[in-house]
Amino acid sequence: MTNKKETKHRSMLQRIARKAMLVKGLMPDFSPQAIAELNGINNAITKIDGAAKDLRNLIWCSIDNDDSLDLDQLTVAIPNPGNSVTILVAIADVDAIVKKGSPIDDHAKNNTTSVYTAAEIFPMLPEKLSTDITSLNFETDRLAVVVEMSIGEDGSLLSSDVYRAMVKNHAKLAYNSVAEWLENNGQMPKEIGEVKGLEDNLRLQDNIAKKLKSLRHAHGALDLETIQVRPVFDGDNVKEMEVDKRNSAKDIIEDFMVAANGVTARYLKSKNLPSLRRVVRTPKRWDRIVGLASEHSFTLPSQPDSKALDQFLLSAKNSDALRYPDLCLSVIKLLGPGEYVVELPGGNSEGHFGLAVKDYEHSTAPNRRYPDLITQRLLKEVMAGQSTPYTTEELTALASHCTQVEDSVKKIERLVEKSAAAMVMESKIGQEFDAIVTGASEKGTWARLLNPPVEGKLISGFEGLDVGNRLRVKLVHTDAERGFIDFKRVGP
Repeated sequence: MTNKKETKHRSMLQRIARKAMLVKGLMPDFSPQAIAELNGINNAITKIDGAAKDLRNLIWCSIDNDDSLDLDQLTVAIPNPGNSVTILVAIADVDAIVKKGSPIDDHAKNNTTSVYTAAEIFPMLPEKLSTDITSLNFETDRLAVVVEMSIGEDGSLLSSDVYRAMVKNHAKLAYNSVAEWLENNGQMPKEIGEVKGLEDNLRLQDNIAKKLKSLRHAHGALDLETIQVRPVFDGDNVKEMEVDKRNSAKDIIEDFMVAANGVTARYLKSKNLPSLRRVVRTPKRWDRIVGLASEHSFTLPSQPDSKALDQFLLSAKNSDALRYPDLCLSVIKLLGPGEYVVELPGGNSEGHFGLAVKDYEHSTAPNRRYPDLITQRLLKEVMAGQSTPYTTEELTALASHCTQVEDSVKKIERLVEKSAAAMVMESKIGQEFDAIVTGASEKGTWARLLNPPVEGKLISGFEGLDVGNRLRVKLVHTDAERGFIDFKRVGP
């Protein structure tokens, strides 16, 4: 009997994911034409042409999730005379293999991103490419687009450049083990000790990342910390929902990627080329954010101000670190979603409100995100002195398409996560929990439990509630097939 239930959990989630993909217009499988093209691709490009530098001798490393095989970027730090440090970010040259308009590219353009669901991953590119030929794998020679950044002692960008190079990954590292070591909670991973100079290099990277983050926050970047959960399987049975915690190793990659994405945006701007920007506009529900701050005895200005908002968040974190992620979730919901827009030469996009940066685009994950592959093609064409591979009309259509599909993908991933959570919560019907309101609109009111951190719909007692309100709820119903978890309000 147990085996039947175990098989049912994983297979049901896979079926739910595939059905949701098709309903949203995404392709869970590659077309026969894409497979035929893939069969003709056998090797990565390892020959250095005259325009690419040879940087294989640098002590590059990758830091990613424990189970990640699609490695998009490598990093290394180079101390300079004085107090500045050069940070290099190598980004997999996916365009060297995946050509615009090819069947594989058509699949990537349709789906626009890899879809990560609890039971199955639907990669944007075939795994033969994304986990091998176009992945910056351990001890392999790979072509890359390198973003070079000279960082001052205060975390400011002194100079930057973008160019092509051949690189080699000398250590494949994982977030959690690197973070435990950096935070003095664990032993140094053996992979670090096997590469001469890597220990000191990673500590230098960690130091520079902290300076970058500190300067961004001085300019008003938001220190948002949310609770990310993922299903944990015992065999094929969903056992529990586990919290995926932020750590210093993840911060290194995040801070370097934010900096690199700014460099690539400004590089294209300096060449008078259009670019595909990632923006988070000035929040429309600022009045509700002001109200949230007031509930925490903090006064925000009447007009959106990221610096003031960050000061409020810091104050709230210091006073109640345990509930801080819940407040952040409310703020994120009220800030609104990001979107892709085209910035033309001489244009002036809104920038990214949450990161407090004006020039920002996605460029560092071309194996996983199509906007990054678009940006890579733009960068490579201008480096080669050729005309842009995309017309303004194409870019505008792609920006709209990528935004719409991203919204669909989030709904698919959330649906499967909710289905997995419903499986976990099925045995808890009738129990009461503390919760926080995460969504309130004409479509309904949603709340997330503080423990376990799962979200569901309030089917009664939701009148007058808004994002950020805390309450007591009772679990009254679950439906794993539809991803439904229903609560009723039982107290404040």
